[in-house]
Amino acid sequence: MRVIPKKRYGQHFLRDENTAQKIVDLVNRTYPAVLEIGPGTGILSKYLLRDPLLDPFFMEVDRESVDFLTNAFPEISGRLILADFLEYDLSLFLPGRQHFTIIGNFPYNISSQILFRVLEFRDRIPEVIGMFQKEVAMRIAAPPGSKTYGILSVLLQAYYNIEYLFTVSESVFYPAPKVKSAVVRLKRNNVLNLNCDEAMFFVVVKTAFNQRRKVMRNSLKNMLHEGTLAGSPLMKKLMSLRPEQLSVSDFVAITLEITTKSGN
Repeated sequence: MRVIPKKRYGQHFLRDENTAQKIVDLVNRTYPAVLEIGPGTGILSKYLLRDPLLDPFFMEVDRESVDFLTNAFPEISGRLILADFLEYDLSLFLPGRQHFTIIGNFPYNISSQILFRVLEFRDRIPEVIGMFQKEVAMRIAAPPGSKTYGILSVLLQAYYNIEYLFTVSESVFYPAPKVKSAVVRLKRNNVLNLNCDEAMFFVVVKTAFNQRRKVMRNSLKNMLHEGTLAGSPLMKKLMSLRPEQLSVSDFVAITLEITTKSGN
């Protein structure tokens, strides 16, 4: 039995055993529960299943892959969830157990949505180890001032320390994608909350980067109190910059300014 890669699921199956082992070796055994998203043909899964220090589970949306995995790895029975990660209620996953790591060769067409879901459950997910399109991986890890620094960079870096680990060639996948890939690790930082209205923080970041060529006073003009531009030297400076020049703490300061002056 073989699995035919399906374009609608963005499937590019990793074929290189050394790369698979290298990815699984990165998992922090402090948190034994691991959820692999999109196991496909199981090249990561088998290493997860073999590790006595890990308690792995698997989520797959493709019925053909599920049938393949249950035949190839009988021990996966009871650990494999047929579901779409973007729609599955993660509060139902391992009830009573607080933390779990996420790992996977993520479908490129939904990798950003996967990360937004991770943010929703950031207090349960201390670590993410994933294969991404190289361009997305660079964006996630980009520092302020970089051209690739954007919404995902800020929102993820607010709660995670991010490492771009290594680049992966197109040739180790079937079918081969048209772009290079990269493995990235996200480790939860010590920030329990941002000391600001976090929902507003998300709105501020998204609004600013949706008009990234504008300076902040123009992109946020409908959100700013009239006294902001006449306020502190710090706020005057921040309002004169473009969003890619601002750090997470800068966005927090702007969020506090907006919510405080608006009375929220």
